[in-house]
Amino acid sequence: MTDDRMALMELVEKQADGDLVREMLAFAAERIMEAEIEARTGAAKGTRSPMREAQRNGYRERDWDTRAGRIALEIPKLRKGSYFPSFLEPRRTAEKALVAVIQEAYVHGISTRSVDDLVKAMGAGGMSKSQVSRLCMEIDERVDAFLSRPLEGAWPYLWLDATYLKVREGGRIISKAVILAVAVNEDGKREVLGVATGPSEAEVFWTDFLRSLADRGLRGVKLVIADDHKGLRAAARRVFNATHQRCRIHWMRNALAHAPAKQRTAVAAMLKTVFAQESKADAENQWAVVADALREKQPKLGALMDNSRDDVLAYMSFPREHWTQIASTNPLERVNREVKRRADVIGIFPNDAAIIRLVGAVLLEQNDEYQLQHRYMQIEGMAALATPMIEEAQPLQITPKAA
Repeated sequence: MTDDRMALMELVEKQADGDLVREMLAFAAERIMEAEIEARTGAAKGTRSPMREAQRNGYRERDWDTRAGRIALEIPKLRKGSYFPSFLEPRRTAEKALVAVIQEAYVHGISTRSVDDLVKAMGAGGMSKSQVSRLCMEIDERVDAFLSRPLEGAWPYLWLDATYLKVREGGRIISKAVILAVAVNEDGKREVLGVATGPSEAEVFWTDFLRSLADRGLRGVKLVIADDHKGLRAAARRVFNATHQRCRIHWMRNALAHAPAKQRTAVAAMLKTVFAQESKADAENQWAVVADALREKQPKLGALMDNSRDDVLAYMSFPREHWTQIASTNPLERVNREVKRRADVIGIFPNDAAIIRLVGAVLLEQNDEYQLQHRYMQIEGMAALATPMIEEAQPLQITPKAA
């Protein structure tokens, strides 16, 4: 659902007089269409401009059914190309999933007050349980096919992250861990691999999830990039025999939390000198120097550095061309934002299936976007990754001495 349409729905919800609401909606819709068509043509209506990219060609009429009643719209037309208002665009998979979860909670009487208000604003309160069930099944088929698809080839880098969402279970409201997985294959292309829910981030949960990915064909994992999840480190080693990279950005935040507020800028500058090194050996040496310098006045920070060096600098054992991407969980940040943005609308999910439905739909669309992008990582670095870091010793060849 677009931001424009959400804004219009909020406007409807706040007004009581039907005629006034229809007038306000019609005015808002007209302004939105004019702004969008101006952006498409490159010039305002009735003005001459060398920047103009397209010409208008009258209007076409269309009725827009809203909670406040039917509104007659005049949608601008173009001589070349087409235009359709953003607030009338057909819902995408993730938006359909959002509507399905909202409706499911509503028809079963377990939604929050905000969700009830949203259903009314959408004018969708008349759907039966069977209609909602069919809507959910339609989305679940697509999401399940995506989340269970076979994985082919080698996937050297795997990013994992966990967030928590509220769900109703056994008459109680609890927080469930939701794991997201993104990986890069040997061709440098990025894909979303899967999602799972569980009661906590225990090692058993991580192990089961990683094994489910392995059962679908995930192999060749060399580095798992994630936050400091203790259960994950052991699970990654057990399932893939992979190295764990602790997110450098989040580690830096944790480290600075141990420093006095007035000294954080100076401490951050000292820590950054470690990551500015050109080799892992140099970084490890600089790490020791910085840790020793900070240990006396910030003992907790010194202890943190002593216990986390290998996890934070693990990425430096891999091709230099990939350091920027594999040092942190940044590749998952946008996906997490999209998940949170839609989950915040729901507030409390009616069940686990609803979480997978919505989050899976968001991931499906994100994966489609990935497929339209260029390689996420340089192919040259992938070739270097396939070469053993330490070459095996070759047997000594003794050639006969020339006579």
